[in-house]
Amino acid sequence: MENPRVCPLPYRPATRHVQGSIRWAGRWLMTLLLTLLLPSWLAAGTVADPPEQKVGLPEHARRIVALAPSITEILFSLGLSDRLVGVTQFSDFPAQAARLPKVGSYVHLDVEKIVALRPDLCIAIKDGNPVSVVSKLESVGIPVYAVDPRDLGSVMGTLLELGRILDARQRASEIVSGMQRRIDAVKRQVAGTDRRPGVFFQIGISPIVSAGTPTFIHELITLAGGTNLARGPIPYPRFSKEMVIDLRPEVIIITSMARQTVFEAVKREWQQWEGLPAVKNKRIYLVDSNVLDRPTPRLVDGLELLASLIHPDGFKPPSPKAQP
Repeated sequence: MENPRVCPLPYRPATRHVQGSIRWAGRWLMTLLLTLLLPSWLAAGTVADPPEQKVGLPEHARRIVALAPSITEILFSLGLSDRLVGVTQFSDFPAQAARLPKVGSYVHLDVEKIVALRPDLCIAIKDGNPVSVVSKLESVGIPVYAVDPRDLGSVMGTLLELGRILDARQRASEIVSGMQRRIDAVKRQVAGTDRRPGVFFQIGISPIVSAGTPTFIHELITLAGGTNLARGPIPYPRFSKEMVIDLRPEVIIITSMARQTVFEAVKREWQQWEGLPAVKNKRIYLVDSNVLDRPTPRLVDGLELLASLIHPDGFKPPSPKAQP
């Protein structure tokens, strides 16, 4: 997963140069999510300030290494897969991405492997790629361009930004226009309903973890016409089972990744609490996390999916499937 979503590294805004004195102090909370559920969302560790770097971007980058799964997916969507020579672990969409050379995870990047691929450009994310790696790459003359997709708006901005620097403006504009049309369509339908069911979105098992206000999951739930029962300032709050029961969710959404059988067991556990509105009305859903865990154009698929689950009478289920 990738969040994007939450407290980005304070790089200076991406320009034609990755530059400036970049600060990243403290450790990311919720390291557990990194290893269990959110391999492409959250980073851990403290990175010292790098020296001042000014490495210019090439006019026409032909050999690109994507330093996060979300970047890989965005570049494929822009039709630039032929320029990708390296990607990170968990870069599994589209299927062709899994066959590209790997350069470590987006948190634990292998600098030697990146250098060996002879890239003329690396594209980084500000909310997880270690600043120390950026500095090492720039020190050997490899330019790094950092972007910050954290929600629907910044995903669309990132598409336009990368389209501009990689000569894919038209394709980027087409994707963004399509995304905006679909978002507007969901907004119109949501505006026609008075009910905003309480939604508990479960992304962690032991402990139970949900998504607070500073996440794009909160944004998606809200746009889809629901009330995020985990809203609040903590990005990924923890809950006891009793706390969730007290919230009396009308909809429970559980994201599944590789651990499908584990999440089926979680669903069965909730079904034992027959007093919960979500159990009474058979509104516990297992959802493929692929459309919800990365800041990419597929977030709109996730928005439509959530809208169809939260307001099943007003939305036609989109192609990404949830299992009721």
